[in-house]
Amino acid sequence: MEQQYNISPIGYIRSPYKQKFSIPRQPRLINEARAVLEFIPPFINRDALRGIEEFSHLWLMFIFHENTEKGWSHMVRPPRLGGNERKGVFATRASFRPNGIGMSAVELIDVHASKGKLSLEIGGVDLLDNTPIIDIKPYIPYSDAIVEASGGFADTRPETGMTVSFSEQATQACEQNIAQYPVLKTFIEKLLKQDPRPAYKKNKPTEQTYGVDLYEFNVKWTVEANHNHVTEIIKYK
Repeated sequence: MEQQYNISPIGYIRSPYKQKFSIPRQPRLINEARAVLEFIPPFINRDALRGIEEFSHLWLMFIFHENTEKGWSHMVRPPRLGGNERKGVFATRASFRPNGIGMSAVELIDVHASKGKLSLEIGGVDLLDNTPIIDIKPYIPYSDAIVEASGGFADTRPETGMTVSFSEQATQACEQNIAQYPVLKTFIEKLLKQDPRPAYKKNKPTEQTYGVDLYEFNVKWTVEANHNHVTEIIKYK
């Protein structure tokens, strides 16, 4: 018999990624991408996290909350294959899934508990801001890290060969906000080296212009051949 299960968030992610565009397609590709998992009632209880500091990394189970109403398909086009080849949805990590559930391995940086609030500071995230988290499990190296495993079409870390430069204004913006965002420039550089453009845009011979919201900044850059040039970083708050 078909059964129905109810799943409720235990908290929400406060992430630098305000839009789906530019989010790395796997966790820990950009270690400087830090976020906070804020717990909600009735999960604001320090006892639920007792012993979690013993682990360096965690698995986060989450909902693809911006995709759940868009349905799913048996076949998808993985960006890793240039969007030109179809694979079965269960043979990929595509976000359009029957139940919209994802998993992400992240670094545990710190635990914060004060004044009725409870949160985890995490690193290497690939999650959209406000993503609902439905469960947390410790990452267990001896069990979870299978060194002889085969990764199929995603067997190696993605490398694009992209280079990045910053305009004078963009460099100054990073320097002016270094107290609050000490690795902002490195974060943006690593993000752009991942080449977040849609696959169909990557072979365009002409210069292209893009923009994305990260943390509290709007970042604009141009792409020509294999080079990204950050033209402007504007703080919008």
